[in-house]
Amino acid sequence: MTRVAKRSVKPPARPAAKKPAPRAKAPAAAAPAAAPSSAGLVQLLDADGTVARGKDPNLPTPTLLFLYEQMVQVREFDRRMLMLQRQGRIGFYGPILGQEAATVGSIAALEPRDWIFPALREGAAAMMRGLSLTEAINQLIGNGKDRCKGRQMPCHYTFKEGHYYGMSSVIGTQISHAVGASMAARIRGDDTVVLGYMGDGATSANDFHCGMNFAAVYGSPCVLFCQNNQWAISVPISKQSASETLAQKGKAYGIPYARVDGNDVLAVYSVTKAAVERARSGLGPTFIEAVTYRRLGHSSSDDPTRYRDEAEVKAWEKKDPVDRFRAYLVRRGLWDDAKESAFKEQIAQRVNAAIAAAEANGPPADETLVTDVYADVPAQLKEQLADVLALEGRGVNEGAFPL
Repeated sequence: MTRVAKRSVKPPARPAAKKPAPRAKAPAAAAPAAAPSSAGLVQLLDADGTVARGKDPNLPTPTLLFLYEQMVQVREFDRRMLMLQRQGRIGFYGPILGQEAATVGSIAALEPRDWIFPALREGAAAMMRGLSLTEAINQLIGNGKDRCKGRQMPCHYTFKEGHYYGMSSVIGTQISHAVGASMAARIRGDDTVVLGYMGDGATSANDFHCGMNFAAVYGSPCVLFCQNNQWAISVPISKQSASETLAQKGKAYGIPYARVDGNDVLAVYSVTKAAVERARSGLGPTFIEAVTYRRLGHSSSDDPTRYRDEAEVKAWEKKDPVDRFRAYLVRRGLWDDAKESAFKEQIAQRVNAAIAAAEANGPPADETLVTDVYADVPAQLKEQLADVLALEGRGVNEGAFPL
C-alpha cells in the first residue's frame, strides 16, 4: 500500500487590520490654462483699440457702426435672456459673452444669399438676418408663436428666410450639413457660399473629418469656422488636441487655413471676407480658427467655477471684444459716451418690448402634439390625442417629465 505524505496545513492568516479611510480632500483649484499660441494669428486691433499703420481695412462707416451695434445688441440680449432663465421664465440659455466679435464679424462678411449653419452661439446671426427679437424669445419660451411649436430646445432658432439653418445639439453634425449644402448650391449653379460653424470640441468629432475631407476633395464652396473658445464644456483645449493650433489641421486635408484673433472684429471680418470670396470664385473651402474665449458657462446649466480658474477669466476680460472695438470707433471720431448711452437705452427698450410681446403669447395648441409627423394625421394619433385631452384638468401628470 502506497503511503501518502501528509501536508501540514497552516491556519489562515488573520486579516490585516483595516486602516481608517483617508479623509476626502477638497478638490484642488483648477490650474490656469496655458495662453493660446500666437502662431499665425491675424490681428488688426490691439487691446487698446489702436491699429498698426497700414493694417486698417478702412471699412465704410456704416459697416463699422453696424458691427458695433450688433455686438452691443447681442450682449444686452444675452444678459437679459440669462436673467429670464434664472427667473424660470425660459428653461435654458447658451450665453455668448466674450465671443461677440467672432460671431458678428464672420456673419457680416457674407452676402444675403449665403447660408449659415450654426453651432450653439451663433443665434445673433439669425437676428442679423432679420429674425425679430420677439420671434427669438418665442423660441426660447417655446410658446404658440414659436416657429418650432415648442419642439426644440431654447437657442435652437430656425429662420429659413434669412438662410439660417436650424441647429442641432449633437456636436459637429452641422459640419457635414454645411459641406453638403454648399455642394447642392454648386450643382444647382447658385452663386452661394455656406458658412459652417463649430466649437473647438467639434474638431474631435467624426463629422469634422468627414466634412473637412469631403470639402477638400470636391472643392466645396464653403467656409468652415471654428470658434475656439478654449473649453468644450469642461474639457480644455489641451485635452482635446496636441497640435499647436487647430487651424493647422486644415493642412492635413489640403484645405487653406487661417488663424484669427476672435476678439478682434476687424480681423475676423477681413479674414472671413477673403475666405468667402475665395469660395465664391470657385477656389474651394477654407478652414478658419477664431481664437476667443467663453467667459460664462457652456450654458445656463453649467458651473464653470468647478473646472477652471477665475484668474483665467479675468485675463480674458482684458481682451474684451466690445471694449476694444469701441475704443477704435472713439479714436476714429465715430462714437462717444452720448451715443453709447442713447444706443443702450434703445436696445433696452427693444428687448423689454420683445419680452412683453413674447410672454403674452399662449402655449402651442394641443393639436401640435400630432401634426407635422405625417402629411395627414392618421387615426391612431387622433385617438391618442383625444385620450390625452380627456385627462386635462385631472392632475394625473402633475410632476411628470413632460414627454
